Amino acid sequence: MRQISRSRSLIALTLQILMVVGMLASCGQAQPTAQPTTAPAASQPTTAPAATAPAATAPAASQSTTAAGQAATGEPLLLGVSGPLTGNNAQYGAQWKKGFDLALDEINAAGGVRGRPLAYTFEDSQSDPKQSVVVAQKFVADTRILAELGDFASPASMAASPIYERAGLLQFGFTNSHPDFTKGGQYTWSNSISQVDAAPLHADFVADLGLKRVALLHLNTDWGKTTYELTAKRLVERGVEVVAVEAYLPDEKDFRTALTTIKNANPDGIVLVSYYTDAALLVQQIRSLGITVPIVANGSNHSPKFLELGGTAVEGVYLSSNFSPDDPRPEVQAYLKAFREKYGEESDYFAAHAYDTIKLIAAAIELGGPDRTAIRDALGKLKDVPSVIYGKVTFNPETRRVAAPKDARLIVAGGKFTLWNGKPVASH
Repeated sequence: MRQISRSRSLIALTLQILMVVGMLASCGQAQPTAQPTTAPAASQPTTAPAATAPAATAPAASQSTTAAGQAATGEPLLLGVSGPLTGNNAQYGAQWKKGFDLALDEINAAGGVRGRPLAYTFEDSQSDPKQSVVVAQKFVADTRILAELGDFASPASMAASPIYERAGLLQFGFTNSHPDFTKGGQYTWSNSISQVDAAPLHADFVADLGLKRVALLHLNTDWGKTTYELTAKRLVERGVEVVAVEAYLPDEKDFRTALTTIKNANPDGIVLVSYYTDAALLVQQIRSLGITVPIVANGSNHSPKFLELGGTAVEGVYLSSNFSPDDPRPEVQAYLKAFREKYGEESDYFAAHAYDTIKLIAAAIELGGPDRTAIRDALGKLKDVPSVIYGKVTFNPETRRVAAPKDARLIVAGGKFTLWNGKPVASH
C-alpha cells in the first residue's frame, strides 16, 4: 500500500509540474511584442521573391532582404541599414531600398560575395538622432552585421558615430554630406560628395546661369546652416551678390512672410538649400506670389517626390546634383534599363546612390573578407570601382570620401529631370 501511495504521489507531482510548464509557455506566447524586431542570431534573413514584396518579412521597422533566385548559397553576409522608412524623409528610405534590392539581384545572381549571398536588415530611424543611436546600439551588438549603411541626415549619423567607432563597425554614411561626418573616426566613411565640395558646385551653377543678385532660403538645421555658409561664401567669390537670406524650420509650412521680404529685395534668382518636401512647397508659394525669377535648388531635391509634390510649379527649376538620367555612359543606361524593368519607373539620384553603395561594400568584402575591420581597411585599397554616379570610385584614405567627385546640372523640363543645355538664363 505504501508503494502504491508513493506512486500516486509521484504521478500527482508530475502532473503539477506539467501544468506549470504549460502555463509558462502560454504566457510566453501571449507577449509577441517582447520579441526583437530583427531575426535572432541563429535565423536567416528573409529572401524576397522576384519583383514582389517580401513574402515573410520582419515587422515594418526591420526588414531583411536578399535577391530572388540566388545563385549564391550559404549563410548570408549581413549589412545593417539605419534610415527613414516613416516620417518626413520616408521617400528617401523607399528609394534606397529600390537601389539596394536591384544591386542585390545582380550580385547574388552572379554568385554573391565570396560565394555567399549578400543581404541587409533595415531599421527605421526616421532619420532622428535619438532613434539612430538606438539602432547603432542594436547593430553593434549583432555579430552577424559586418557594416552599417546610413543614416540619411548627417546629424542622425553623427549622433551614432561614437557607438560605431568604439565597436569597430564601419559606418558608411552614403548620403552624409556634412564635412565633419568623416571626422568622427577611422570607421566613418562616405561616398557622398561633401558639402565642402557640393555647396561650391551649387554656387558655381548659379553663377554660370548668369545670375547676379540672388536671395537664399535654407533649412534652419545644422546641415542647412553649414551648407548655406559654404554656398554664400562661394557665391561672393564668383561675384554674385546675396541680397536676402531667410532661414526656416523643418516643419514650417507658410513661407509668405519670408517670401515677401525676398520679393522686396528684387533678386534675379532664388537659391534653395532644402529637402524635397519643403522645397516643393516653397516653389509653389514663390510662384503663387508672382515671383517668376529662376530657382536653383540643391541636389537633395533630386527625387520623384519633388516633381510629384511640386506639380507644374517646379517646371523650369534648376538643380545641382550628382547624377543625370541623360548620362550616355553604357553603365548608366544599363542601370536605368534594369531599374525600369524591375520597378516600372525612372530612378532618381538616391536609388542610384544606394545601388552604387551596395556594389562598393560588396567589393570591399570581396577584397578584405567578411570581417568588420578588414572591410574598413579594404575601402582604402579599392581602386576604380565602377559607379553609376561617379564613373569610377577610388577613396581618399585621408578624408575617407570619394576622390575627385563631379556634379550634374539639371533642369525640370516636361515633368522630368533633364540635363541643362549650358545656356545662361536672361537676367530679370
